[in-house]
Amino acid sequence: MSAFTRRSFLARSAVGAAGASALVSSPSARGASRIPLVRSEERVVVIGSGFGGGVSALRLAQAGVPVLVLERGKRWPTGPNANTFPTIEHPDKRMLWYDSNPNLYGKTYLLPRYVGLIEAVVGDHMTALCAAGVGGGSLVYQGMTLQPAEDVFNSVLPEALDYAQMSAVHYPRVAKMLQVAVAPDELIADPAYKAPRVFARNAQRAGYSVEKIPMPIDWNYALAELRGEMKRSYTNSEGSLGVNNGGKHSVDVTYLAQAEQTGLVTVAPMHHVTGVRRDKSGKWVVAVDHTDQNGRVIEQKLITTKTLIMAAGSLNTTQLLVSAAARGDIPDMPDGLGEGWGTNADRIYVWEDLADDFGSHQGGPVIYGSKEWADPSIANTIIQASLPPLGGAARHTTMLVGFGVSAARGRFVYDPKKGRAMLQWPKNGDALVHGRIGQRVRKVAGKVGGLLDTNLVAPSTWHALGGANMGTVCDLEGRVQGQPGLYVLDGALIPGSTAACNPSMTIAAVAERAMDDIVRNDVGSVI
Repeated sequence: MSAFTRRSFLARSAVGAAGASALVSSPSARGASRIPLVRSEERVVVIGSGFGGGVSALRLAQAGVPVLVLERGKRWPTGPNANTFPTIEHPDKRMLWYDSNPNLYGKTYLLPRYVGLIEAVVGDHMTALCAAGVGGGSLVYQGMTLQPAEDVFNSVLPEALDYAQMSAVHYPRVAKMLQVAVAPDELIADPAYKAPRVFARNAQRAGYSVEKIPMPIDWNYALAELRGEMKRSYTNSEGSLGVNNGGKHSVDVTYLAQAEQTGLVTVAPMHHVTGVRRDKSGKWVVAVDHTDQNGRVIEQKLITTKTLIMAAGSLNTTQLLVSAAARGDIPDMPDGLGEGWGTNADRIYVWEDLADDFGSHQGGPVIYGSKEWADPSIANTIIQASLPPLGGAARHTTMLVGFGVSAARGRFVYDPKKGRAMLQWPKNGDALVHGRIGQRVRKVAGKVGGLLDTNLVAPSTWHALGGANMGTVCDLEGRVQGQPGLYVLDGALIPGSTAACNPSMTIAAVAERAMDDIVRNDVGSVI
């Protein structure tokens, strides 16, 4: 393996998220001499099992191509009355990925090491959150499944993507796979859903349009909760870290389940990719730590493949590629790698409404939203997201969330001292769009009560986008320029914004569009 020996590769590429335990200086520090090393070769390797990875695995399998999906997290099977996921009001080790920064929204969580759901990546002026687990971000996202308007879409994404075709083919395909539906009126009328009703009333009084938000949810589960047929999960908003009762059409039970049913897709949980490189033959080599549930390495793997699809999310895909380029493991990467990273202009507000008692249970996850899309340059969306039962004054408190179009961009830069690529974000980077979102939120909240902008306390985003952008690093189908067999098909491909919508549906639709072209043109040659 020449210079790319087991020792040198693992020593240079064994990087985690943040914190002292994330960086390992040598294999011996982990007892590598006692850990088995396994080598294998695969037809296609997909890193990550979220929307991009799920779409890629299914469509390649349907074309007859065997695929190995590497996922650093675990499987999270759910069902009625399950206790699979933790809750915000009772956090435990299941909440955090073991190499995550422990600080979230100004609070430090000192939890045992575990392959938990969330990794917090701290950069300059920004903390970005990403998921771990089979199904990726679909496990913990609220589930809003929004398709952008054409003019807003074209203002932030290349018009060559052909919105008309995506609107006719790829967005509907995603909606069908996720079985999206809006909440039934019978549910919204229940006392548990007073907070969404108050939001809708206030927004309309302020002169804003309001509509139901499509969600990848079987709402019959929520109705069954109201009838007492299962414990509450939707109807008390305990599902922000995963819905224990099931009924949520996340990637693991839709795209990945169908992919595995073909017999051509293997999903490997608790396989943490620590580095990638290209060998002299032109193939890709992936270094993997196979861990147990506590993050202990039980096996190390070097997997060789002709085709590597990066779908680990904007943060981890970008970090892996920027680090590999800086170390010389992947020479001649495009100059724009690491640039063009954005937050989708995320904003989270805590709203205290002294005039309304929302009750002991606030139903969720999301019912209504208000779009301001007429002017693409300032397009934004606000929604109400209910809080779990906290009692007391919290009966008057709920959340408002906004996101929109912003030109602000950050970047990932390799830090040789830390041995990884680090996020740099300009202070107050999204100030312009946040001012617009804040103005709308204040009108909705009204004068009775208070409004806390959590981003002023702890700037954060759940919707990291960009870093390996289409048009500069990749083509529209995710092929990395000058790197045959290397693809990016996740949020890293999207240049910083998904047009005043949360990203999931656009990421999936872009991946669907890309896979149509890749299956048609690359299978049998590059793949």
